[in-house]
Amino acid sequence: MAEYLSPGVYVEEFESGGKPMEGVGTSTAGFIGLAEKGAVEGVPQLVTNFADFKRKYGGYLSENEFGEYRFLAYAVEHFFINGGTRAFISRVASKDAKCAEGKVPEADAVLSVIAKNPGAWGNNISVVITPSSKAKTQILDILDTAGGKRYHVKNSGGFNVGDIVMYSDQTTAVYNRVIKSQDNIIEFENEFDESVIDKNLLPSKVITTCEFNLEVKADDQVELYENVSFNIEASNYVDKKTAKSDLVEVHCLAPSGSDIVSPFLAISELDEDKALVSVNLAGGSNGSVSSLSAADFIGTDGGAGKRTGIQSFLDNDNVSIMAVPGVTDPNVQLMLVAHCENLGSRFAVLDMPREAKKLDDIMAHRDIFDTNYAALYHPWLQVFDPLDKKNIAIPPSGSMIGIYARSDSTRGVHKAPANEPVRACVGLDCQFNKGEQDILNPKGVNLIRSFPGMGIRVWGARTATSNPSWKYINVRRLFIFIEESIKANTNWAVFEPNDEVLWVRVRRTIEVFLTGMWRDGSLAGSSPEEAFFVNIGHDTMSQDDIDNGRLICVIGVAPVKPAEFVIFRISQKTSDAE
Repeated sequence: MAEYLSPGVYVEEFESGGKPMEGVGTSTAGFIGLAEKGAVEGVPQLVTNFADFKRKYGGYLSENEFGEYRFLAYAVEHFFINGGTRAFISRVASKDAKCAEGKVPEADAVLSVIAKNPGAWGNNISVVITPSSKAKTQILDILDTAGGKRYHVKNSGGFNVGDIVMYSDQTTAVYNRVIKSQDNIIEFENEFDESVIDKNLLPSKVITTCEFNLEVKADDQVELYENVSFNIEASNYVDKKTAKSDLVEVHCLAPSGSDIVSPFLAISELDEDKALVSVNLAGGSNGSVSSLSAADFIGTDGGAGKRTGIQSFLDNDNVSIMAVPGVTDPNVQLMLVAHCENLGSRFAVLDMPREAKKLDDIMAHRDIFDTNYAALYHPWLQVFDPLDKKNIAIPPSGSMIGIYARSDSTRGVHKAPANEPVRACVGLDCQFNKGEQDILNPKGVNLIRSFPGMGIRVWGARTATSNPSWKYINVRRLFIFIEESIKANTNWAVFEPNDEVLWVRVRRTIEVFLTGMWRDGSLAGSSPEEAFFVNIGHDTMSQDDIDNGRLICVIGVAPVKPAEFVIFRISQKTSDAE
């Protein structure tokens, strides 16, 4: 409470009721699969368009080398084509994939350059090294008697302890190491000759620090690191300066306190006539796809920042729809479903095996699942392949997730992502007729079909569940949206006094949010009372709950269901006799 000590008018702000709530995102995708490059371990990386994906993960993969595992790039491309805007990527690589590397010089190497991650892409990396200097000065006086190593210089700025320096009088060069540098006084490891003093305005005798520039190129990507050194104590130490490189890892192999020589001379094998040194990385390989197994896509949980595959998405709170494009191994798909069910905040889009074209084969794969956190789509899509310049079949999951995102953006998450055209799709890998869909649709297999004058459309909106309450995709995703929105927007209530005042504020907060959803058409009913209820108080909590710090709020909502079967009952009208 504020203190009032003198007469006057006081204005105070206070919380009058519920807090505003914003809905969480529903259309951010998560993809797992093989890529040309990119990190295999760690937090999945965000891409916001296909050009961004190619920069971070490379382009299309060839059928000859990658076979059935090559579809990640195509799925991400068609995700964006069909309306997606944000995707997180987790790369998978073969166990025997190797990083390209190079060392300079080849004999008695002092510098190692390794591609940031495994793959043949690293063989395209080239590194150019040139000499440089970050600071220059002149010696004005020798501060010690004969044999001393302290010198008064014009400016000691830029000279760090451990730096290698070169003294030059335009005819000879002498190298030394800085032991101490402060207030324009530098102490060196070795003494200089007395002739080093030069007080002229334009000196001919100068001392410069010895660094080098490192330029890394890979296709159209270029990284330049200027004035890096072998001084492990300095901020420009080559390992530190290149730590954030997207292309390479650089390691200084020269031991601390090694011979006093310019780092560039050490790199160029003491060849003073060289103006640059270049090295092309080699030895990178994509490995063999035959070594891949379900375990590579499922991934490992090595703790935060060290997870792989599906497990890496445990570190990500943004994703709401997930797929492993083209990988139809039941072990992988079941683990993806389990991941979505356990978190309760995301939905899996599953591909059917391409070869499953008979109803028995399709149903055999469908019967593996019983979940309302996933949907199955079939058949595969015919699209143009920019790599081979011909039409190929790709799994539908990438396009379907893009359609989810497009439908969420234009209509809302309550709208079933069906009866939507599939963009950039020129055909289907196989055609299904109405009779076949009559069998597959009730079982939760969502077909993609071609209709005259309507193009190719998603013609199903069911989850892979046996529970009729959750048979529609939009119902499950609507509940995920409501649950995650409430969770994200009611943290303010934690540790508040658990009394009637708090209960009213929580109820009001949720009621305002759900009323807005009802007005947007997300909930059924002709009034808010028919659309939802929010109960909180002694009816939902016992005294034991309150004593143990539990606030329990019971919420019921009436989701809108899609008009899956549009039925017109028509009869013949007989004209009345006059």
